[in-house]
Amino acid sequence: MSKYITVKENREFSLAYRRGKYCVSPVLVTYALKAKGNALRYGITTGKKIGNAVKRSRARRVIRASYFTLFDQIKPGYILIFVARGKTPYVKSQVIYKAMRQHLKTLGVLSQRSEDHNHEKGTSVIN
Repeated sequence: MSKYITVKENREFSLAYRRGKYCVSPVLVTYALKAKGNALRYGITTGKKIGNAVKRSRARRVIRASYFTLFDQIKPGYILIFVARGKTPYVKSQVIYKAMRQHLKTLGVLSQRSEDHNHEKGTSVIN
């Protein structure tokens, strides 16, 4: 069994949107919801506003790569939903990585050992 568990059910996405906390930046929106159990699950949403299939696929690919890079630093027991924005397919993967890391840190999902004292700009938190 893979250690990367995806969210596939619409009701799980809806639950994270309704009850989860979220962070917003120009390239990514991150929803985090404390879940039952100890599994860490993730889902990626790319709507038609992002562009054609090639752009949506690129957006998913860079989001997934950033998530895999940060996976070992994330606390277990959460459902994480990443939503691509209009700029997502046009930026470098390092930009997505920095935004995701900042979002997860702000939401309290990153483990203490991974946090450093760098301050990254461009995010806001909404409960």
